[in-house]
Amino acid sequence: MAKDKPAKRKPAPSEEKAERRGIQSVEIGFTVLDAIRKAGEPISLSKIAEVTGLAVANTHYYMVSFQRVGLVQQDSDTGHYGLGTYALKLGVAALEQFDVYKLARPAMADISSRTGHTVFLGVWGNKGPTIVYRVAGGRSLPLLELRVGSVLPLLTSALGRNFLAHLPSTMTEAMVKEELAVYAPAIASSSKSDVPRTLEEVVDMCKRIKMQGYSQSRDSLLPNFTALSAPVFDLSGAIIAAMTVMGPTHLLKDQSEVEVLTLLRHYAVEISQTAGIYG
Repeated sequence: MAKDKPAKRKPAPSEEKAERRGIQSVEIGFTVLDAIRKAGEPISLSKIAEVTGLAVANTHYYMVSFQRVGLVQQDSDTGHYGLGTYALKLGVAALEQFDVYKLARPAMADISSRTGHTVFLGVWGNKGPTIVYRVAGGRSLPLLELRVGSVLPLLTSALGRNFLAHLPSTMTEAMVKEELAVYAPAIASSSKSDVPRTLEEVVDMCKRIKMQGYSQSRDSLLPNFTALSAPVFDLSGAIIAAMTVMGPTHLLKDQSEVEVLTLLRHYAVEISQTAGIYG
């Protein structure tokens, strides 16, 4: 006969409380490091203590330990404290492990499921804005023209406009001039087109995109289709990707457009927060 397994000992209330609380000194230590991070430059011991609410003596103990492991370094002239070399290594490692594709996929699936529209993830490739992942929507016809690997224009696509607004002009200037030469004559007679015709109109469009936090194209990339695109930023504030929702224009307008845009921007901000751009 098999022996009964011994019953597991139920943790004492004090142990349960400790498990839930974690290691308080570690959490306090990270508030100290965060105070140094937010300062943006070396900061005095007294200022760190003031920001964190710790006694100066206790703050000093943390500084000593953090210096020993390389998280903090002290300026020999001012005595102020800044983040150390190991903190830099941690930051680089975090960036290397940050996978925008992995984070975006479930968000895109949810957006597509809730709106019925097709969702694209685009990054800046060696030829321009490139689709690297897509989730087809159930409410719209298959967008066969836009597949994974498709490179989209800067001036007529919402994805391209997003990168155009947030990338340095040195990276996009040649493409913009080339596209203006192609598109401007074709749209010169159309007063309804939202495609910029001049460099001045391109600049104005980019300013507007930055201010509103998203880009839009209506019937300019594909007839009778509207696209909304929200940027995803990395730790430095640079654009690393953009999520774009695209659907028939008659289904993406008025309140429906507002609801889709709200959901899209929510996920774009959430992913950017994971990358560390906010806070």
